Amino acid sequence: MLELAILGFLAEGPLPGHELRRRVSQLTGYTRPVSDGSLYPAINRLTKAGLIERRADPAAGAARYVLSLTPAGRADMLQRLRQPADHEITDFTRFYIVLAFLSHLPDAAEQHAVLRRRLEFLEEPASFFYDNDRPLRAEEIADPYRRGMLLTARATSRAERTWLRETLGEKPPAFDFDTTVTDNDPHAPAAPAS
Repeated sequence: MLELAILGFLAEGPLPGHELRRRVSQLTGYTRPVSDGSLYPAINRLTKAGLIERRADPAAGAARYVLSLTPAGRADMLQRLRQPADHEITDFTRFYIVLAFLSHLPDAAEQHAVLRRRLEFLEEPASFFYDNDRPLRAEEIADPYRRGMLLTARATSRAERTWLRETLGEKPPAFDFDTTVTDNDPHAPAAPAS
């Protein structure tokens, strides 16, 4: 995902290395801080692969350079956006990196295909806690912190599903997930079997 963030920011225009680092850190840093030990090796890999160019920037001083995206780098970025890996759809932070640059795909149908994959994932029942193979609902959890995790995840999922449906031009389901909490919420952990 670091490489996609680098390619995505450079698709918006050439950047000095320190500015690219700042932007990547702002995008990912609140959940996954970016260290120099991961950023600069990624820049070197992308440069060696011919996906980005590194040019000296004499106006900025010694050892300063500007990075820019090559045509091969643009093609690679677009392919990463068209076909994100499953874990880039299911992992919240990784998906947000994809989402940050999805507008670079010129075809709305390709953008929507990615969003539909995310929506399909969010509509599957899930939980952090299980009784054997049965996902537990927040209402079944006595621990207030675990319950809080589930309630927060439910609210976040609900908000994201609403946005995805609006963006895709889809009607909300017959059941209004945003105003009622029942056992029908597909992303909330499943209710116990009777």
